[in-house]
Amino acid sequence: MKDFETLSEAMNALREEGYVEDFNLKQNCLECRDGKYKVFHNEFKIDNFFRFEGMSDPGDSSILYAISSEKYHLKGQLVNGYGIYTDAITNEMLNKLKTH
Repeated sequence: MKDFETLSEAMNALREEGYVEDFNLKQNCLECRDGKYKVFHNEFKIDNFFRFEGMSDPGDSSILYAISSEKYHLKGQLVNGYGIYTDAITNEMLNKLKTH
């Protein structure tokens, strides 16, 4: 995968590669499809990630994760700000996301 200039460019490229789910970060899992799937830290892997810096405001910085779960046969994306480490999430989730 190449480097991307914008978040939307990266998201579109990932969708073309099959990363179509929209994951939401919860305290102890990732959710998608309106809560139908709850994917815990030991049920997914981070295949790739991309960092984007805000042009003028560091608060606009974000990370895009490309995530897959063999257990549920899901591939999707999670977008979060650099402040993810201050969110109320479990240590297991924090460690999984922080390694990238």
